[in-house]
Amino acid sequence: MLKKIFAGFASASLLAAAPAWAAAAPARDNMSHALTVTGMVETPLTLKVADLRQLPPANGGDIAVTRHNGDKAETITSYKGVRLRDILDKAVLDAPGHNDVKKLAIIATATDGYAVVFSWGELYNSPAGEGVIVYYEKNGKALDENDGEIALISAKDIRTGPRHVKWLNGIEVRKLVE
Repeated sequence: MLKKIFAGFASASLLAAAPAWAAAAPARDNMSHALTVTGMVETPLTLKVADLRQLPPANGGDIAVTRHNGDKAETITSYKGVRLRDILDKAVLDAPGHNDVKKLAIIATATDGYAVVFSWGELYNSPAGEGVIVYYEKNGKALDENDGEIALISAKDIRTGPRHVKWLNGIEVRKLVE
């Protein structure tokens, strides 16, 4: 019995001490304050939310964010942003050869290292491209630390979660083959 009481006190002491040692570890700042567009583009860009607001708007809503297994993660009732392809058009894809655009991959990366991939054909030659949105507002509010200041979603994917990039801070255009 005495062992159980002592163990209880020891556990309570460790729990009470946990916030002190946990607070000593630096918090990771995942906020995305700007989006850079690099790689196979004629004009590399760095865009903040104010810059994104100057591009043609893509507004909408009612997106169920679903995980890879189909489970619902959240619902976005409204969003304000811009189509990824409008950002790429502003940067001007560097694809001078007749079929060069067909060899491009577009990689969207977050501050925490999460990355997703789109093909040129998907963004420019299919209905899916209409729904690849870089957004800065959701559900009537500016994005917060849960999403970063800038995020991306592929709204026309069957499962939207796997290509939902919170804390978006990079778009890189790569040529896959010669």
